[in-house]
Amino acid sequence: MYVELTEQDEPVTVPNRADYDSPWKKALEVYFKEFIDFFFPDMAADLDWSREHVFLDKELQQVAREAVLGRRYVDKLVRVYRKNGHEEWVLAHIEVQGQPDINFPKRMYTYNYRIFDRFDRKVASLAILADDSPTWRPDHYSYELWGSKAGLWFPSVKLLEYKEKWQKLEESTNPFASVVMAHLKAVETAGDNEKRYHWKLYLIKRLYRLGYEKQNVIRLFEFIDWVMALPEDLEHGLWTEIQKIEEERKMEYVSSVERIGIRKGIQQGIQQGTQQEALKLLARLIARRFQVSSDSVQPIFAGLTTEQIEELGERFIEAENLDQIREWADELRQSQ
Repeated sequence: MYVELTEQDEPVTVPNRADYDSPWKKALEVYFKEFIDFFFPDMAADLDWSREHVFLDKELQQVAREAVLGRRYVDKLVRVYRKNGHEEWVLAHIEVQGQPDINFPKRMYTYNYRIFDRFDRKVASLAILADDSPTWRPDHYSYELWGSKAGLWFPSVKLLEYKEKWQKLEESTNPFASVVMAHLKAVETAGDNEKRYHWKLYLIKRLYRLGYEKQNVIRLFEFIDWVMALPEDLEHGLWTEIQKIEEERKMEYVSSVERIGIRKGIQQGIQQGTQQEALKLLARLIARRFQVSSDSVQPIFAGLTTEQIEELGERFIEAENLDQIREWADELRQSQ
């Protein structure tokens, strides 16, 4: 199974916050089951969710190719099981771009046959189209030469069409309803920060109304916060409102500005290509929290990829001690 998402870049005057690859990637990793449940319910009904799905990063690296210059791709290869006991593989591919890409169907076809060729695995390809063109709806790639035919036909979901299903989104408790709502409002409010402020606050309040557990509120908040970037003055006002909400509800879920700010700083530093600066920041923060020298923290990062450093940066705030961070780093190295 191959999941292709194309994403609308957001022309907001806040640097680097319109990078949609990270939030979509995180949403897929954390809510993969909910992703399939929401967009492809027939397929979800055929899968045995009592058996753990596994992300196959090493296998994916063997079929992946360098992205086209100027494009950003996030891929996840996932092993799942059907109710009949058969193992299947899912390739979730997020393509972050601003306009419909005429090479999109060919890319889906290419990834499909690469997996089949290298691993002899059947791959069902699915498309999630997140652009803002109502007329663009590719569903196949094929070619023919002298009677020889080859091709791939795939079902697709157009996020833009959920604008007409807003009430359905409002009523859904599936986390991906919140993801789609945030995406739609991010596109709709591009260039109108006051309107974006209104919708961002509304979507955050909705998380509390739905009664999500703390971790889900935090994760979905981070998605909303990332894709619906605001200027600093409006962000400050938003945080004030969030703190009021949490005081009223006696909850302390996302109102720790330091927690979210640290995570953003690490992610943005890495994405801007300043990995060394991100490492220094993370080392200082870990050292400060556990009262050790930053020099003693630096060796923890040895051998980690950029993606793994980002993951460690996201997790360290939850660590109870320095040994736990070392254990997480060791686990990441062993997964390479």
